Amino acid sequence: MDAALKPPGLLGGKFIFKKLPDGNLDKNAGPSTVVAHTKRRQATLFECNRGKPVSTALSARLTNLLTQWIATSCRPISVVEDGGLELVLQTATGDPSYKLPARRTIIRRIHDQYTAEKAAKDEKMVEANCVALTGDHWTSVNNDNYLGVTVHLIDASWELHSFALGVMKTEERHHAEACARQFLDIANQWGIADKISTIGTDSAPNMLAAGRILPFEHLPCVAHVVQRTILMSLREGGFDGTLAKCRKVVGHFKHSPANSNELNVQQASLGQAEEPLVQDVPTRWNSTLEMIKRVRRNRNALHTMLSQQKHNLALPTNAEYEKLAKLEELLEPCRYITELLGGDKYVSCSVVLPALCHLQHAMKISDDDPAYIVRFKAAFTKDLNQRKEKINLEWLKVATALDPRFKDLKCLPRADREPVWALLRELVKGEKPALQPSGEENPEPPKKKTALLLMGSSDSESDEETPEDNTVERYKVEPSASLDQCPLKWWSEHTAVYGKMAHIARKYLGTPATTVPCERLFSLAGHIVQKRRSSLSPENVNKLVCLSDWWKKEK
Repeated sequence: MDAALKPPGLLGGKFIFKKLPDGNLDKNAGPSTVVAHTKRRQATLFECNRGKPVSTALSARLTNLLTQWIATSCRPISVVEDGGLELVLQTATGDPSYKLPARRTIIRRIHDQYTAEKAAKDEKMVEANCVALTGDHWTSVNNDNYLGVTVHLIDASWELHSFALGVMKTEERHHAEACARQFLDIANQWGIADKISTIGTDSAPNMLAAGRILPFEHLPCVAHVVQRTILMSLREGGFDGTLAKCRKVVGHFKHSPANSNELNVQQASLGQAEEPLVQDVPTRWNSTLEMIKRVRRNRNALHTMLSQQKHNLALPTNAEYEKLAKLEELLEPCRYITELLGGDKYVSCSVVLPALCHLQHAMKISDDDPAYIVRFKAAFTKDLNQRKEKINLEWLKVATALDPRFKDLKCLPRADREPVWALLRELVKGEKPALQPSGEENPEPPKKKTALLLMGSSDSESDEETPEDNTVERYKVEPSASLDQCPLKWWSEHTAVYGKMAHIARKYLGTPATTVPCERLFSLAGHIVQKRRSSLSPENVNKLVCLSDWWKKEK
């Protein structure tokens, strides 16, 4: 083809103009054609959608996602007034006219989504035969007090569920009667008052007294029990002086960014990972252990740096570092136990007695122990045994027996094992339908303690004797499950075999061992109720905390 007949463009590095019929060159078409030919590119999404408004469906979806983001990420509702966020969404959607929803729209959507999510939670609790609660009080940055409550249940498919019921603002003082009434109010709001088997709280006197008032079993938080035993044993073991030195060293760096930066430089020069020191707090579990670990790991960096600064700060001596090393060995099993018992996604109640047995074994005194370790171990064992008697051992023993991993009850003395099986036999009998005496208009309400709730072993006027149920005996001789096997999976495979006993297992194994679920709830509430959000109403606080908890656990 003749070059003159080709479309205008580059040929051999030169621009070729189109020749007109009269023989002249069409130079007017050249420059625009060059631009169109050499700068051709794919249009952006924003350019394609420029001017196209966001559809009603997409706008509604964006509003829902914004609501979910505000709740799960603990963002202030006023974020929808942020012009920068609006610009981002305008660019992303290609609609420069898009406007963020108003605050009242987000609040209304929070209420709508709370209602929808609560309906789904209601269905789970309608299907459940029994549920367990944990509860505790929390004070916000505004000095407002809230009662947090979580619920725990095992559904028909043997799946464990744990979620928030509410964070309710309270005005009255926390005397026992008020605490008990507040728990019942939340239970009645959810329609589960007749399904509650246990409630777990800390061991504060008002909570213990409230537990005695409430018409269901009370389980003190085992993690709180272990922490109090640790604090008492540290004093008895004579570690106060050494730990005080550690706290002063940590404070020297925590309160000075310059010192902290110098420590990081020293850590890097020694080939260590840069890490801050940790200050222990009596109410923060395992913080003393973490403080000891950080100080010991950074011993050389600390001594080198502090010797260069030439100050009067007293450092631990070699003998004190040796004491810290031994103390770390003693506190490590305690950390393991508190973390093990603090989970809410797996069975924990049945693990309490084996875990405490493990702790007591770790605290056995040996001939090689120095005097301060002997004092610590002796104080720990004595204090833990005293506290253990007040943590509803009867309930914990039955839960342990119903866990196929620990049903050999080796965590109990031999003399204590048979009474547990006897109690379990009575519980199985108690699962039979009870006949109400005729003509009795106001029957006596059931007693609180499990032993008094049992039915079926009294004299019967029937001429036929009820055959002895050997379910417990068959379960006892069943091979124990391995420690890494899920007890709920085991029971899901044996429900048809053990019938009523499986129903009891669902009740006992669904009980949490600690109030850690409530602690996590308060950590979440602390991110929501901030100084920037001090005007949040109690209703919105409750709904935001619940939505955030529910959505995060669904991920």
